[in-house]
Amino acid sequence: QVQLVESGGGLVQAGGSLTVSCAASGSISSIRTWAWYRQAPGKQRELVARINSSGATNYGDSVKGRFSISMHNAKYTFLQLNSLKPEDTAIYYCNAEDWGSVASWGQGTQVTVSS
Repeated sequence: QVQLVESGGGLVQAGGSLTVSCAASGSISSIRTWAWYRQAPGKQRELVARINSSGATNYGDSVKGRFSISMHNAKYTFLQLNSLKPEDTAIYYCNAEDWGSVASWGQGTQVTVSS
């Protein structure tokens, strides 16, 4: 079992930057992929970015070129958010999936972008 805790959300002006972090505990050696999802009010949760154990990444179309995902020591993942827009406002969730395709989720961190 993997436990995830996000941090680093907050309020930022449009055009600004923010980094959100996720720390894992428990069976971290079992993690195959890390991902960040977000959910805005009244909308479905959507994939923002994903990185696998080999370092390969993929991004949602709306954030390509602006956001960057990374991982460190198989225990942390980071999402760098640049050139933020008001439509990036959402709760950002950390996700980890193990080799058995079992997913774990964090509690989420709020990112609010003011215009």
